[in-house]
Amino acid sequence: MDVDDLARHLDGWAPGPRLSTGRIGAWPGEAFAALLDREAPGPELPPLWHWFHLLDHPAQAELGEDGHPAHGRFLPPLPDRRRMFAGGRLEVRAPLRVGDEVTRRSSLVAATPKAGRSGAMVLVTQRHEFAVEGATAVVEEQDFAYRSQPAGVARPLPSPPADRSEGAGEWRAELLPDAALLFRFSALTYNTHRIHYDHPYVTEVEGYPGLVVHGPLLALLLLELPRRFAPRRRVTGFAYRLRQPVIAGSTVVARGSADGGLRAGVRGHPAAVTATLTLA
Repeated sequence: MDVDDLARHLDGWAPGPRLSTGRIGAWPGEAFAALLDREAPGPELPPLWHWFHLLDHPAQAELGEDGHPAHGRFLPPLPDRRRMFAGGRLEVRAPLRVGDEVTRRSSLVAATPKAGRSGAMVLVTQRHEFAVEGATAVVEEQDFAYRSQPAGVARPLPSPPADRSEGAGEWRAELLPDAALLFRFSALTYNTHRIHYDHPYVTEVEGYPGLVVHGPLLALLLLELPRRFAPRRRVTGFAYRLRQPVIAGSTVVARGSADGGLRAGVRGHPAAVTATLTLA
């Protein structure tokens, strides 16, 4: 399916915004800290840890073959839809805290058919605004790439030349995302996408060579760098891009510094995720 075909499927698709409200509890943050083998944070949520709160919980009957809901407000109406998290941007005006009652306003920013390195796709951007007592505290945009790909077709993964530098910078963190860790992260985020836990599905249907590490987990690993090495400075901005998938079973190395960019990937391979950081 080419770009024009994808554009025809999007004709007239314009979902309206959605509001949801919930209270920030302590347990999800404690659970994610345990997944990282770290101490739980204080009452302030570290950047992007709101991903463990205000979770959607569709009925089992609403799930499609890939584990995601078959239909949803911000899911583009494409046949044989395959989804991949592509990156995002974060603005922190004030930290969210345990005990806060938060209202989230979610809206569609854009849905753009385009030609990528792996073929035609639709890039969907969503915007989430988190408010406490009427004041916006956090603004986030997320990018998702959707392809129309029949089952069993091997996914054309990019093969750029190897980059063995692991990036520059004095900050460094490592994570070994094995199958058990991916399962725990899926549970924490209520993510039922089968590419993260169902090996026969991810290899035979979506065409990956193994279980795929969550893009949000890679972004959170990058944000562990300022949390661990610059704890007195507050993250006010974060922009990141997922450049290629990471397959479970290999150690991911994150590198960076306060003055430079952040990057993470598997040793001997190009960066899987890169980011820029703004610190107060």
